[in-house]
Amino acid sequence: MESFPHLGNPPEFWDYFCQISRIPRCTKNETQMREFVKKEAKKFGFPVEIDQVKNIVVKIPSKVQNSDKQLNIVLQCHLDMVCNKNEGVQHDFSKDPLKLKLIDEDEEKWLTAEGTTLGADNGVGIAYQLSIMKKVYNGELNFAPLGLDLLFTVDEEGKGTGILQLDTNLISGDYLINLDAEDENEILIGSAGLIHNIIEIQIKRRSLKGIETELIPIKIALEGLIGGHSGADINKGRANAIKLLSQILWKMNKEFKIYLNFLNGGTHQNAIPRESQAVIYIEKSNFSKLNSFIQSIFTYIKDSFDGIEKNIKISIQKLPEYSDCTSLEENFQNKLLNFLYIVPDGLISMHPKIKDLVQTSTNLGTLTTEENRILFQLLQRSSSKYEKYVLNDNIFNLLNMIDLKYNILFDLDYPSWTPNFNLKFLNLAREVYQKLFNIDVKVNASHGTCECNSFTKYYPNMEMIAIGPTIKDGHSPDERLKISSVEKIWKFLINLLNNIKGIEKR
Repeated sequence: MESFPHLGNPPEFWDYFCQISRIPRCTKNETQMREFVKKEAKKFGFPVEIDQVKNIVVKIPSKVQNSDKQLNIVLQCHLDMVCNKNEGVQHDFSKDPLKLKLIDEDEEKWLTAEGTTLGADNGVGIAYQLSIMKKVYNGELNFAPLGLDLLFTVDEEGKGTGILQLDTNLISGDYLINLDAEDENEILIGSAGLIHNIIEIQIKRRSLKGIETELIPIKIALEGLIGGHSGADINKGRANAIKLLSQILWKMNKEFKIYLNFLNGGTHQNAIPRESQAVIYIEKSNFSKLNSFIQSIFTYIKDSFDGIEKNIKISIQKLPEYSDCTSLEENFQNKLLNFLYIVPDGLISMHPKIKDLVQTSTNLGTLTTEENRILFQLLQRSSSKYEKYVLNDNIFNLLNMIDLKYNILFDLDYPSWTPNFNLKFLNLAREVYQKLFNIDVKVNASHGTCECNSFTKYYPNMEMIAIGPTIKDGHSPDERLKISSVEKIWKFLINLLNNIKGIEKR
């Protein structure tokens, strides 16, 4: 889609969303997106500040001179997106625009992208904030006595350096509205903490020279899984491609003599892996038996995920030419497959007090085999600090028990955002929502991890909520944005800002 039709209000939102969909903004590659925000702010005459890690804030000053009557509000989103695509899709996220298209689902119009993530997480937040800038400049919006700090952070989908190294003098406010939630009928007031580990294991390899004439290289690939957000979708019963292929390899390793050359899978630590691949060597005479063995296991897998993983498929391919005639050393291979077979993954526990909320989960997000090492990323989430640490300890205890020597290359411990149902700001938001739409909004916490987690540490007296339009299957190429929900959240946001004027200053 080269340009948007009029999809709803505000038209500025859809114009900006279209523009930013043409701008590269993968995690750690936000420069062009930040420059676009800066250019728009300068065009409208609003001052801009950028901190050392390249977070950017646009200041819309209060039009009231009396400081006692001023009230400052922070709106916040993140500039980066998860860049994920289907196997075989030709798309270079560093330069190619997203191919947007409209689809129908559940008698609603949705926006998605062809073969890639859409970037509605958090492109909607960017588009909302840019729309506010433009409308304030044009005189269509006037929030006096409010001053607005429009904060755009970086690296939210990666290691979180934007929020973790935020210059706390960059913003100030009595209240904060995060625009990174994904349900039009919900206000978030809490989210899970997490531990993100990048672990390195040095490989022990063996040469297959001397027996290679008796062997044949085989590539095994799992494809077509749904994937999704490792927080929002972790309780939906979706398969992890790395775990499934590891289980198949483990079973093969017990039944046949296999020589594992590599195992790869996943793209991001916070996305459920949709694809995985491995190359193994086996005795030529065993190919037919092994093929039947794999297909038998795969039949059980499909039955196990019946109704969920509708498009899962496995391919088993003889490789006529393969240059790397090595495999993992036998004892090391056994240890690695044992670890991958039993390491916890997915839903661990539900919240004991908040209905339908996941409390603790873990995601084996990526695994990459290099010449001399294996790298994998694990993400543990929990609203319980105790469960988060127990789960993390269990994983490392497992590595130690199996005697896999490892190095921790990255270890991020991110705090949780504890729900507070008695916030003055929350009560106002609920009243505004009810008057606008004549229904009570759901107040909830999220198992996804929100940047509000760190804001509560930096600004303990700042009351904050998270809102956003409806987005499904974030972090996957099935990501889609519900068109009608954009206007609904816009109305809610603008009316909420207008009504904040009546809140007494803290």
